[in-house]
Amino acid sequence: MTATSEQARLEACAGDLWEAAVAGDEYAAADAVLGALDAGTAMEALLLEVVAPVQARVGREWAANRITVAQEHTATAVNERVLAALAHHPAARAAASAGDPAPGRITVACIDGEWHAFPARLLAEVLRLRGWQVDYLGAQVPTPHLIAHLHRTAPDAVALSSSIATRLPTAHAAITACQATGTPVLVGGAAYGSDGRYADLLGADAWAPDARSAADLLESGPPPRPPAARQAADHLPHLDDQEYALITRSSRQLVRHVMGELEQRVPAMAAYTAQQRRHTAEDVAHIVDFLGAAVYLDDADLFGGFLAWTAGILTARGVPASTLSPTLDLLAGRLTEFPRAAGLLARARQALPEPADSPSPPVSHPGKTA
Repeated sequence: MTATSEQARLEACAGDLWEAAVAGDEYAAADAVLGALDAGTAMEALLLEVVAPVQARVGREWAANRITVAQEHTATAVNERVLAALAHHPAARAAASAGDPAPGRITVACIDGEWHAFPARLLAEVLRLRGWQVDYLGAQVPTPHLIAHLHRTAPDAVALSSSIATRLPTAHAAITACQATGTPVLVGGAAYGSDGRYADLLGADAWAPDARSAADLLESGPPPRPPAARQAADHLPHLDDQEYALITRSSRQLVRHVMGELEQRVPAMAAYTAQQRRHTAEDVAHIVDFLGAAVYLDDADLFGGFLAWTAGILTARGVPASTLSPTLDLLAGRLTEFPRAAGLLARARQALPEPADSPSPPVSHPGKTA
């Protein structure tokens, strides 16, 4: 078969999988992918050029308000079942055992607090296809339990996945703890930035933007074991000012303060339903979490990028992006003694349009599902 016809088959399969996943039809979804496998498409190509792009499309379509939260959850669940069907197919077992003895043992896990396990599971299956012995630990792995596993199994490397940047401080602790066991750390996921800048800042031994890149990187062997005297915290000297610790410790009080004052700034809140108030509180909490992560990394782009993404989410749902401004103003008024946090808020505030007189209520929680 020519490369062109194979690409056409992959595209057709991705289209069929998308339609079935959004409709919640697990059987049609499995038939589409397994049919392509039976027709000769390689297992890895199906994982990386069909299942992965379809799952990425789920997030984009939700963000653009073209599918509902329920459809997003349904499609993700279907894609997870398809991934499992491929992983358990005899062709996958045959491919995993076809080569030489396993090149090594890899632990794949999500950072504590990270529920987006799909990218990690995808990497685990690609590595198995390439012959690695893989310990896949799944979502939200507490760091102490991860470290206990490393001591018990002594893998050649650990791959840590995180999609949400608010988990980066936790990722830093996990990276450092894993390295203290002598285990090199490969990280990946959207949280580390499209260029891996946060992976380097947090002292990871290697970074990969996607499952194929991670597997290719490991083809030449795991990263070198970290030096025993490594001091990753030296990259973050600003943490001495304790702004991150104090903001994190007072996050609930910050959310309560903003919610208590917002009604004076946004008269339309007087008519909010209980559900709308709950969504607003979730949105404010998410803003505080991202502000804390940006303070931890001392990176204005992280907070600004999150607000730009959130503004896009709101705009797609008919809510003016300027509705974010009162929240930023209230946080800034509360954090006047935190110069780095105040600077981040000022920069973000300047990038937003002026608020309307009576902004509409939030209709979804940014970052909750995407």
